[in-house]
Amino acid sequence: MKDLFFRENILEILDYMEEGIHIIDSNGRIAYYNLFAQKIDGIDREKAVGRHLLEVYPSLSYETSTLLTVIKTGKPILKKEQTFINYKGEKITTVNSSIPIKSNGKILGALEISKDITQVRKMSEKIVDLQSKLYNNTRRKIKEEETAKYTFLDIIGQNKKMLKLKQMALKAADTYAPVLIYGDTGTGKELFVHAIHNASKRKNKPFITQNCAALPANLLEGILFGTAKGGFTGAEDRQGLFELAHGGTLFLDEINSMPLELQSKLLRVLQDGSFRPVGQTNTINVDVRIITATNIPPEEAVKHKLLRKDLYYRLNVISLSIPPLKERKDDIPILTQYFIDKLNKKLDKSVKGVSKEVMDILISNPWEGNVRELENLIEGIMSIYDIEIIDVEHLPTKFKKIKQKEESLSLKDTLEEMEKQLIQDALEEAEYNISYTAELLNIPRQTLQYKISKYNLK
Repeated sequence: MKDLFFRENILEILDYMEEGIHIIDSNGRIAYYNLFAQKIDGIDREKAVGRHLLEVYPSLSYETSTLLTVIKTGKPILKKEQTFINYKGEKITTVNSSIPIKSNGKILGALEISKDITQVRKMSEKIVDLQSKLYNNTRRKIKEEETAKYTFLDIIGQNKKMLKLKQMALKAADTYAPVLIYGDTGTGKELFVHAIHNASKRKNKPFITQNCAALPANLLEGILFGTAKGGFTGAEDRQGLFELAHGGTLFLDEINSMPLELQSKLLRVLQDGSFRPVGQTNTINVDVRIITATNIPPEEAVKHKLLRKDLYYRLNVISLSIPPLKERKDDIPILTQYFIDKLNKKLDKSVKGVSKEVMDILISNPWEGNVRELENLIEGIMSIYDIEIIDVEHLPTKFKKIKQKEESLSLKDTLEEMEKQLIQDALEEAEYNISYTAELLNIPRQTLQYKISKYNLK
């Protein structure tokens, strides 16, 4: 077993890792560099090993280098963003986790694992710069075109839940209160956000969106609140999305993915209407309407400490929960025809509809991907086949299996499924009042309670 951990083997293994590995000694001299670190920094490791870290990275300092800070404090630094200029003059941004190397309480050096996010930062800054051109600080009049694409007319469906939800969303549009939208992936959260903005008094003002997932805290903080030149190595004066969205709406998607330390700063903006760009001492006042969305139940996000409780209460002034497609199957025929008509124009096709067998299969499908999955299915079929009617033979294999399963269902199973759906619909209509639901179904209250338990209805 020990043979597996010879020094040569370990160093060879480290060269196969897709993260940069740096090791320095207690004097700050570079002791080891893996191949990926060489690739990130653009530095020949043979020339770097044995030299002081600041000699190789002159844009860093004892204060800004995470490795040297760890040597000094003896405490690990986890997932810290660091920007530096390499010897070629290229600006590199990494997220570093640095830990001290100790023996008998004495610090011998430090090890750092670096993830390159240079391209992510460049892309994010490019997006912010493009938005800045649209809504720059001279506050030129925004084009008369709507800044959000969709309106309530683009939300297709006659299901009772959806109609009620549209009514609530329309009322929300007439307020300045924050809105928190929950819905599974593919349910159409963004449609509601656009529609709310376009029905509000802010419709001619900026509409800006930002997904909070997969961005480290420091990078996201700079994107949201802007940066001041000199605030950190490589920082430039750049407006953040809050400043760009002044007077309008800022939509933060997957808010449950925002790092907790950044959520506290967002809470202060909501409370005070002001913030400080990264590296700046002056505060900026803004008037921004916040709409947020989660793809997991917000209460669950709070429970699992993905969303601060105090921030949740601030964001959840108006709450909208979008039902998954499996709970609004009566909308499937309307949505199917809507997508066919839309794709006929896009693909220059002349598909008239789907066969009865196909519609039965579509209604039986669980639709884990929701409305987006249905649209993608229709587009995939229409892209391949030149047909007038979509039939079973044109469906992907997994949908054909649904038909086979349906054909094997017994009468008992079919009746139970129908009964379950009837009870579910009645419960929703009665707003989960058991006595009223039993009255609607014309069955004894005890019978209803038994069947609710039997079908595990909530």
